Amino acid sequence: MEPRLVAKMTQRVVMTPLLQQAIQLLQLSTLELQEVVQKELLENPLLEEVTPETADAPEGADGAPAPDAAPAPAVEALATEPPPAAERETDELPFDLNAVMFDDHEERSLVAQEDREDLPFENLARSTTSLADHLDEQLRFATEDPRERRIGTEIIGNLDEDGYLRAELEEVAQRCATTAAEVERVLTTIVQKFDPNGVAARSIPECLLLQLAANPPVDPVTVEIIEQHFEDLSRRRYAEIARAVRLPLDRIMESIEEIMGLEPRPGRRFGVNDSRYIVPDVFVHKLGSEYTVVLNDEGIPRLRVNALYRSLLRSSGDEARAYVEQKLRSALWLIKSVDQRQRTLRKVTQSIVKFQREFLDKGLACLRPLSLRDVGEDIQMHESTISRVTTNKYVETPQGLFELKFFFHSGIASNDGEMVSSVSVKKMIQDLLAAEDATRPLSDQEVAQVLKERSLTIARRTVAKYREELGIAPSHQRRLNPRKR
Repeated sequence: MEPRLVAKMTQRVVMTPLLQQAIQLLQLSTLELQEVVQKELLENPLLEEVTPETADAPEGADGAPAPDAAPAPAVEALATEPPPAAERETDELPFDLNAVMFDDHEERSLVAQEDREDLPFENLARSTTSLADHLDEQLRFATEDPRERRIGTEIIGNLDEDGYLRAELEEVAQRCATTAAEVERVLTTIVQKFDPNGVAARSIPECLLLQLAANPPVDPVTVEIIEQHFEDLSRRRYAEIARAVRLPLDRIMESIEEIMGLEPRPGRRFGVNDSRYIVPDVFVHKLGSEYTVVLNDEGIPRLRVNALYRSLLRSSGDEARAYVEQKLRSALWLIKSVDQRQRTLRKVTQSIVKFQREFLDKGLACLRPLSLRDVGEDIQMHESTISRVTTNKYVETPQGLFELKFFFHSGIASNDGEMVSSVSVKKMIQDLLAAEDATRPLSDQEVAQVLKERSLTIARRTVAKYREELGIAPSHQRRLNPRKR
């Protein structure tokens, strides 16, 4: 057979990093979303939080923020001033991720993965090494001097969970029967050289400077910004920094980018607090005879694009312009993705409320069977999107706090043709066994017979399965001898 080149046209979706981010945001809980947004606020200089003080701040004549005022225009105002062409033409966000189509094989794989039981959160692997253990091990190799080890151990013992030294040098010196100068020497020449970079700092600026020093060559402009203009840096007053150091704004932004890549909490990755605090992602309130869905937006900042980008685009060279456009595109994408996540979560919850209205009115016994496909067809979204948006999300209802996944259960057909949720069946079994005569406990077959009399035909082995899942012992182990009562 003669080899030939054949042109073939196919359609496929390229999962760009930004599109992957949009999909991943759907799966995050409210607390996790807060962390992502705060991280982006630190790393993207063009992204800022809208606060009551900055919402109506004035602008300068060039579109940049006026001196001593935070940047003003919210991202909604960009409709009147469209972003650069390069940003409009690439990475367009489909507001309905349902529009992101997969081929049959890929789609089936996604749904199969989502339908699988996820491992409990508590089963995720965690590092058992604490920050103190990590530093103590380095201290053993750093010096053999007993006095230095004693001081180093005391310093490490006074670090907080973020890796900052919270004790005064004089206090450490008193405990070690030495001088503050000797403690400072051990701190600066030994402990502050340990991994992670920036550990044992006494302030955020010192932490950042330690990280810069650990990776030479050090940019003197970056050091000057941290040492002398940290307040302006924390308030994102970049134009004022540029005027103070008498350098072009795009040169200042290079240093800002370097600072944004540093870690202000070097002890973060050694966190050992395994406590989980469940914060509802959405609330369902009953107002009169209707239920209202309210999203929990507390702690999720309102985001907008810093007006500074316009002056940067006008005054920057090609390389700086490309950087600004990339950051602008990333900022807009995050804002749209967060907005889409919230609207999708609201739609899914409203659909669940519609299907589970009887449960909200009467309780667990009236929970109806529900599948991802039911909700997907109701709001015109794919099952995989429904699965993602209900992952790690909790809803506060008049019946209590539940994970959104709780409302999706298989059903058992009753004799009159209606489907009964497996959770409701378990509740029936639990109530029956709780009310039984302890001297004559019900067998699994007798429970099945009682359920049959209630128009619910269920096999004995299914009763046994549900009983075991409820943690209830079999009848012969539950029987009490009346003589021993």
